[in-house]
Amino acid sequence: MKPSDLGTLFDDLVDRGVGTVVELSRPLDIAPEHGTTYNVAELAALVRGAAGWLHAAGVRPGDRVAVVKENHWDYVLLACAAVRIGAVPALLSDYLTPETLQLLLKRLDPALLVTTHAVLDHARDNETDLMGFARRTLTLDGPHPGALDLDRLRGHEPPRPVSREVDDPLVVNHTSGTTGTPKLVMHSTRTLIHGLAAQEATRYPVVSTRATDTVCSALAYCHGRAIPWTASVLWLAPRKVVVIADADEAEAVLWAHPPTTLEALPSTFVRWQPLAERPDNPFRDVRLYVNTFDAMHPPTVRAFLHAASGRSLWVQVWGQTETGPLTFRFLTRRSVAERDARHPSTRNLGRPAPGRVRLRVVDPRTFKPVPVGRPGLVLAKTGVRCLGYVGEQERWDSKLVGGWWNTGDVGVRTRTGSYLLLDREVDLIPGQSCVELEDVIEDRLSAVVECVILGTPGELPVPVLVTSGGALDRRGWVQAVRDLPALADPVVLTWDEIPRTGTGKVRRMELRTLIRRGQDTFGSGRWT
Repeated sequence: MKPSDLGTLFDDLVDRGVGTVVELSRPLDIAPEHGTTYNVAELAALVRGAAGWLHAAGVRPGDRVAVVKENHWDYVLLACAAVRIGAVPALLSDYLTPETLQLLLKRLDPALLVTTHAVLDHARDNETDLMGFARRTLTLDGPHPGALDLDRLRGHEPPRPVSREVDDPLVVNHTSGTTGTPKLVMHSTRTLIHGLAAQEATRYPVVSTRATDTVCSALAYCHGRAIPWTASVLWLAPRKVVVIADADEAEAVLWAHPPTTLEALPSTFVRWQPLAERPDNPFRDVRLYVNTFDAMHPPTVRAFLHAASGRSLWVQVWGQTETGPLTFRFLTRRSVAERDARHPSTRNLGRPAPGRVRLRVVDPRTFKPVPVGRPGLVLAKTGVRCLGYVGEQERWDSKLVGGWWNTGDVGVRTRTGSYLLLDREVDLIPGQSCVELEDVIEDRLSAVVECVILGTPGELPVPVLVTSGGALDRRGWVQAVRDLPALADPVVLTWDEIPRTGTGKVRRMELRTLIRRGQDTFGSGRWT
């Protein structure tokens, strides 16, 4: 038996007798009075209660419910509650600009917007009234003019769970939006639950959750990863699940509940790297690390593998919101031991998920397959591809090539069948790989927390370096780039000066504007 219905997920877990304890880094925004510890029955009751007040707010089967709030796991619980009453939840990050939120809400036309004072006030300060783009608005943190008050809706009994066809719309998440307005990605029960969550709820040696595990997650919970992670991990019933909402305030909860498995955003691992490098770090019991959907740079992987006191394994996952995971690769201390190399190992994304994913590399002009070892666009074929983009179906259709999905990434298929990532097509520099240069620079300069290479036609590529204090050892810089292609003088910024998405990715176009480099790129950007 595997997870089958998102709306009744927590009731099903209760029926299975799952005894997992959930520890939160802070109380949920939908239940601030409860505290930070839950059992599964309490979570099931919370979802049923939320379904009751969503129904009392006028939400009916087929309606869309937009959720915009501070990052926390209750994004997932609200999604379960909306699905339970037959609605389609759309989970939107509060990192999105008011202008972007306005555009996405227009496309969604939600029956209800669930949000907070902070989101509405920030939009108002930027001359945007988000409440005008939903039929009703509900604030989670007290009364707001023109909005429904949550306290007046609590206590309403929910209707019986509403069933839907497996290919009907289930949940809407959005892409990161690193190069522009995010796409609204719609998944179904077949793709998100029967496909992704059920597959992960299968017990595999080494990589699956065990009954004795303390499973820790530090995700963007509006992201497409959060729901299948929740369903699959709880289905496998570990001893404890630890949910971290804010990566910058996680140290206390990590020490209180040392994880044995840890899944986090790449940006979160980067922020925690100094903690991992301490002799008294809280990652000593970790046997398995998982990074979400993006390749990592070698120094960070190396630091966490060495933080564990025993043998630990890193699962590097590459995929997209539209497709779920596409490739997996296992990394060990030995895999990332080599330093100062021009071709660090983490750019090798591994092989496609066996029996589930097929990949091919094609010429971006003709879409004909290219020989092994030659760069091209990476196309994917998977049974869990999303249904489409809300309000932009033509854009979604344009990324389908004879049943193959255009990832928009440029890569190389090796003779062993693995795939090397070069760049996003929009970010590429002819004859080079920005990802490789970023890897090498970060590996050679320990003071560089993050490196971003920006290419502009007619100019040398610009390295933007993130350091803790916004300063750089110039002599060390010259030595680090001694054998690299010519680069412009580096721009040095701090972490907080870099424009980012809700998943911590760099908004490259906004960064270009910030450092006055314009919007011209070598890539076409047609498949972003």
